[in-house]
Amino acid sequence: MTADSKGTPAEVAATDTGTATDVGTAADTGAATGTGSAAYAELAAVGPYGVRPGHALITMVEPHPGHEYAYNRWYEDDHYIAGAMAMPWMFAGRRWVATRDLQLLRRPEKSAVARPVTAGCYLSTYWLTEGRYDEHMKWTVGINQRLNRDGRVYQSRTHVFTAFQEQVATVYRDGAAGPRDFHALDHPYAGLVLEVIDAEGPERRAELVEWLCARHLPRRLAGSPAAMALVFRPTPLPGDRMSYVEQVAGVDTRLTLLWFLQEDPRDGWTAHFAGLEEEVADAGLGRVELVAPFIPTVPGTDRYVSELR
Repeated sequence: MTADSKGTPAEVAATDTGTATDVGTAADTGAATGTGSAAYAELAAVGPYGVRPGHALITMVEPHPGHEYAYNRWYEDDHYIAGAMAMPWMFAGRRWVATRDLQLLRRPEKSAVARPVTAGCYLSTYWLTEGRYDEHMKWTVGINQRLNRDGRVYQSRTHVFTAFQEQVATVYRDGAAGPRDFHALDHPYAGLVLEVIDAEGPERRAELVEWLCARHLPRRLAGSPAAMALVFRPTPLPGDRMSYVEQVAGVDTRLTLLWFLQEDPRDGWTAHFAGLEEEVADAGLGRVELVAPFIPTVPGTDRYVSELR
């Protein structure tokens, strides 16, 4: 088992002479003169363009009662593409769903993330190219403002947990064998577990990361259906974000974990995911605020929609 730690996007960008500022003037001028398409060649020629996910967008949403089918069709048929996958530097995405029986497996009952803990039956996860966070954020704010003006934002939903996240580390069950983290949203994993942990304080978060990667995650992954666990820390949303998305909580203390499973999370749930809260609490480093299992949606269908309530 190995843990793959990463530098921050700022550190990555600092080593590259081609920054967003370098190409901003060309893009703006091109748009003003009607030759904006030329800017795309310039943008592609500079800056980081690796394959590793430097950031993720992780968003857990609850459609309002009676809007489950309409929300699912809007998100899958329009927003997943126009509001996510069509954007620059967002190179992978996948949707997940928690049917009612999966919602009832969540812990703890009193969660600082989901109130009630069963809220948030859809989860979407996206990878962003390392070193391209700032550029992507400028685009995503602009496109979502446009979608909202054009009436292409579904309002009958609640964002339970939505945040852009900086990747801190990946811990693999099988070392160098198997898919890597950048494959995780394309590989046909049968399940996902979202875990949110709040450190005891900002000064303890680095210690919590070290304990997770060196001790807790390797022990938990061994012999389990989880092939890898990715660790993230949230980043603040921009001030000009859409009004229906609340600012991120716990920016200085919170960690988000994604466990990718090779089997349905209901199979062996207790055997493999019992006791997570107690282990973190016993280490004296933080509190588990959410453990939530999901299964993948089936694109192009309304499968599982009737099983949400």
